[in-house]
Amino acid sequence: MSKISKEQVLHVAHLARLEMSEEEAENFSEQLADIITMAEKLNELNTENIEPTSHVFAQKNIMRDDKKEEGLPLKDVMKNVPEQEDGQIKVPSIIE
Repeated sequence: MSKISKEQVLHVAHLARLEMSEEEAENFSEQLADIITMAEKLNELNTENIEPTSHVFAQKNIMRDDKKEEGLPLKDVMKNVPEQEDGQIKVPSIIE
C-alpha cells in the first residue's frame, strides 16, 4: 500500500474541520505509515488453518434459571418513600 502523504492528511483534517499545522500533518503521515506497515506484516501470516473467531478468548454466556423469588416486603419498600397511596409510590404529575 502506498504511503499516506502529508497532503492527504491535511485534506482529511480539512474535511473533518480540524485545525492542523504542517508539522502535525507530517507527524501524522509518518505515524499512519507505521500503522500501515504493521498491518501489512499481519497479512503475511498464514491463517489458512485458523478458525475465525469474534473474540480472542472463548466466551460463553452463563445464564441462571429464571425462578420466581419472594421480593421485599411492602412495608420495607415503602419505608423511605416520601409519599404513598394505596401501597403505591406517589410521584409528582408531569402531564397537566
